Amino acid sequence: METHLVLLPSYNTGRRLFDTVTEVRRHWQPVWVVIDGSTDGTGEELVECGRRDAGLRVFVRNRNGGKGAALFDGLRRAWALGFTHALVMDADGQHPAASIPQFIGVSRQNQDAMILGVPVFDRDAPRLRVLGRCVSNALARLETRGAIADSLFGFRVYPLSVLLSVMNAASSMRGYDFDLEAAVRLCWRGVRTINLPAPVRYLSAAAGGVSHFRYGRDNLLLATAHARLMAECLLRLPRLTARRVRSLRH
Repeated sequence: METHLVLLPSYNTGRRLFDTVTEVRRHWQPVWVVIDGSTDGTGEELVECGRRDAGLRVFVRNRNGGKGAALFDGLRRAWALGFTHALVMDADGQHPAASIPQFIGVSRQNQDAMILGVPVFDRDAPRLRVLGRCVSNALARLETRGAIADSLFGFRVYPLSVLLSVMNAASSMRGYDFDLEAAVRLCWRGVRTINLPAPVRYLSAAAGGVSHFRYGRDNLLLATAHARLMAECLLRLPRLTARRVRSLRH
């Protein structure tokens, strides 16, 4: 039985969704898509595609709940059917479908690890977003002692057991904060990180690009998530220090 699947959340991604699914299907199966309450008709049409393609499964949520909530639904279904790992990627065409076999291959050789994509930006990448993620990355490195090279790039392979354990214990991680908190909290659970470069492209609206990122709203959400994680880091510090002292004594 296949242990790895590709999982894509989608919310009002328009025609780009079908292009992305076609690209992904060239490189892997099974491919699952969770339609997160889309109102653009893509859910109904992709369901029909899934009926004709045994390698594609489509799940439709009645209401939009956010990226993390959509992934949580898909991850739980995958675990229930015996999958052990999921490669998560966006449906908007930014992430490199051609890199899927490489990432899953590394995951198969390191099944206890999460494989984190490190974005290689092209010249069309919005400068403000690139600079903004530098701040988040610097904080994530503090929170994980340098284990995470990029905290926000959503092209990743996760071990399902520990990720679902983390999500079941958290009330956050249901929106845009999923990528950040998943990586940090899995590090805290002792999951090894393997950082691999992967190209990312930002498509213009004319080329079918779709973005639901809102600078004010989503940066505030990230700032809140980092504040929460840093506070937890401070609470964990005495315990980690005591553990290190004990290990040095032995």
